[in-house]
Amino acid sequence: MKLTILGCHSATPRWNSNPTAQVLEVKGHLFLIDCGEGTQVQLRRFKVKFSRIRHIFISHLHGDHFFGLVGLISTFRLLGRESELHVYGPKGIKEAITLQLKLGKSWTNYALIFHELESKDSQQIYEDDTVTVHTIPLRHRVYCNGFLFKEKLGERKLNIDAAKKANVSMSYYEKIKQGFDVTSESGQLISNSELSLEPDAPKSYAFCSDTAYEPKIIPQITNSTLLYHESTFLSEHQELAEKTKHSTAMEAAQIAKDAKVTALLLGHYSGRYGDYEVFRKEAQQVFENVELAEDGKSIIF
Repeated sequence: MKLTILGCHSATPRWNSNPTAQVLEVKGHLFLIDCGEGTQVQLRRFKVKFSRIRHIFISHLHGDHFFGLVGLISTFRLLGRESELHVYGPKGIKEAITLQLKLGKSWTNYALIFHELESKDSQQIYEDDTVTVHTIPLRHRVYCNGFLFKEKLGERKLNIDAAKKANVSMSYYEKIKQGFDVTSESGQLISNSELSLEPDAPKSYAFCSDTAYEPKIIPQITNSTLLYHESTFLSEHQELAEKTKHSTAMEAAQIAKDAKVTALLLGHYSGRYGDYEVFRKEAQQVFENVELAEDGKSIIF
């Protein structure tokens, strides 16, 4: 998996900081997660190919998480897009986007498919042969979901030396990777376990957008490879976090620790702080493996 941060700051954009947007690349897919103002500029800046984006996931209908969406959809039209685009987001997102397209007489010439969400329980909203996506119900001032992206178990690995030693035809190599027993050139049936190795462990990415401290999500995100969790405030402003239903860096770290994730990525910083290293230092009091989101930062995991 590869995650590219397009924007990671809260509320109002600045010349050097952008609101939330991320691109996740997993097994050939390119998923856009949230689409704050200026997202399409950031996509160009970091050389993300527009045509590869087929699925966009919007956590909630606060402007710093979706005000860039209608502009991106319109640009796709101007570029002559033909492939369909799927948008997953809270109920109301279809009305918000199509009204702007209607008033601007900018209807798309490609299929624009909305998947509106309103369940307060986790649900699977996407699946194919390689990956699944589930919602992570969060606790914010408006209806809000995070998203859990999980790879499916891949093919077994061919033990080429063992296959050659057993005199197995190359025509069986794909069957071996698929887990089948095969016969050698002499007709002997050979167990798959003698010819292959375990596949790589599936990876997962948990994106937890704006939310108050919410331990209820822990069972769902347990053992995630990477957890992004908003950390708008430091503990010294705990009262603001509670009032606005955001989290502190220490609360995000507690979620990471209790969920036994491999790594924690912090973001959605309030503009009141000048040095974001203080977020890492606070979180590391609870959970050691902490990364800081930065516009343009890529993480391969």
